[in-house]
Amino acid sequence: METLSALLTFWREQAGKLGEQTLQHIGLTAVSLLLAVLLGVPVGLWLSRRPRWAPAVLGLAGVLQTVPSIALLGFLIPLLGIGPKPAIFALFLYSLLPIIRNTLAGIQGVAPAVVEAARGLGLTDGQVLHRVELPLALPVLMAGIRTATVINVGVATLAAYVAAGGLGEFIFGGIALNNPAMILAGALPAAGLALLFDAALGAVQRLSARRLGRVGVGLLVALPLLGALYLLPRASGKLLAGFSPEFVGRADGLPSLTKTYGLTRLPSVVLAPALVYEAARNANVDVIDGYSTDGRIRAYNLRVLRDDRHVFPPYYAVPVVRPALLREHPELASVLALLDGQISDSVMTNLNYRADYLHQSPQAIAEGFLRRRGLWRAPRPAGTSAPVVRLGSKIFAEQYILAEMYAALIRGNTMLAVQTKTGLGGTTICFEALRDGAIDMYPEYTGTGLLVLLQPTPAVVDSLGGRPDAVLHYVRREFRRRYRLEWLAPLGFNNTYALLMRQRQAQQLGIESVSDLGKYLRD
Repeated sequence: METLSALLTFWREQAGKLGEQTLQHIGLTAVSLLLAVLLGVPVGLWLSRRPRWAPAVLGLAGVLQTVPSIALLGFLIPLLGIGPKPAIFALFLYSLLPIIRNTLAGIQGVAPAVVEAARGLGLTDGQVLHRVELPLALPVLMAGIRTATVINVGVATLAAYVAAGGLGEFIFGGIALNNPAMILAGALPAAGLALLFDAALGAVQRLSARRLGRVGVGLLVALPLLGALYLLPRASGKLLAGFSPEFVGRADGLPSLTKTYGLTRLPSVVLAPALVYEAARNANVDVIDGYSTDGRIRAYNLRVLRDDRHVFPPYYAVPVVRPALLREHPELASVLALLDGQISDSVMTNLNYRADYLHQSPQAIAEGFLRRRGLWRAPRPAGTSAPVVRLGSKIFAEQYILAEMYAALIRGNTMLAVQTKTGLGGTTICFEALRDGAIDMYPEYTGTGLLVLLQPTPAVVDSLGGRPDAVLHYVRREFRRRYRLEWLAPLGFNNTYALLMRQRQAQQLGIESVSDLGKYLRD
């Protein structure tokens, strides 16, 4: 009941955004379906005349449909960039198999006697196709289009990860924030669209052959009109921002910045976290969210906009562990402490640069760092019955590197086995995994623990004054009291949230701080 109330409140507050995303979703589905029909139906008809090619063509279309959606989008981004192009092309590929297969099956399902009778009346091959075979095959063909439509409505939610919009923005934002109401706010309308389209096409499919043909032509005319919904005017401004789903919804992310700096005239799109930096680098967007120690800042020549009103609290990296782990294996305390204060901001930035730009593996980066600090030891052999320490991480390079550092230290200094569960997603997913005992430890940040997980009143936040020691002390105390989890000692670096722009563009516009950005947008 609480989730339902939260869902209704969310829909009411985000009614405008919900309408915009729904129209985008319909537009993406319609355009991709139109392209698939224009190619798939002729290919199916061609195969009906050359059946020896059918296994190869259907096999290729089947292979395309088995490629995971997010992987296919990843392959298309270097070729088509971000935005609607890769999303529409991916949906088009997923639509081909049911349309081609059903077109072929429909034609092949026409009784040979009927075809021979038509030829006996003197009809040419083209006339037989258009007057006899196609009308009789239309119900089966429409079933393929119906299947492709339902598939596309579901897969189109992934378009949000490449800044193509759609109802996936709410879904992925909710996943990143572990917000069930936000997930349902996008999932339920998407499911409703799928059911609506399926019911509508099902009614069309049941029409008589003659009426079905006329309605089919009408659908071909309607699809471009529905696709045009994607092109309806949207909010525009001097600059375009691209933000990750978690940043859009986090209390210490976009909401705080918008309120403090008045960034109401900064239109934005949602991007997969891994694509945010690439979008800025390729000038697809002008402003992005990021982390102050990210190696791609240096690699892509980006400028960190100074947070001159101190919206972001300190984000010192600290391992968070289940106390039961240290009680069961007390030798771990001294091993984990080997990294205390060892990593400065510049060192972490360099390590991230190696992962993000030089594409070195997190394991190799971690080993190299430990060797340079004299902390590396060869892994000890752990027996098959050795207790397992489960290390988690969020879904970005810095977390992978830190997890590998701790894994190497544990393997080299204890007889314990280590299992790494990296890429668990956003903050709340890692946190809930730790609380539920799915992992034993993961690196967290003091500011995230304060504003995202604890969510104290503004008065409490103000009383801490952004002092690193005060924030850590408060977070450590409250985590012990509320969750029975332990924050250990900081690693040394402060990886705060940041807004980033391309260095040359920021210099041309005279933007050095977030206040400068707000002033530029208002002028």
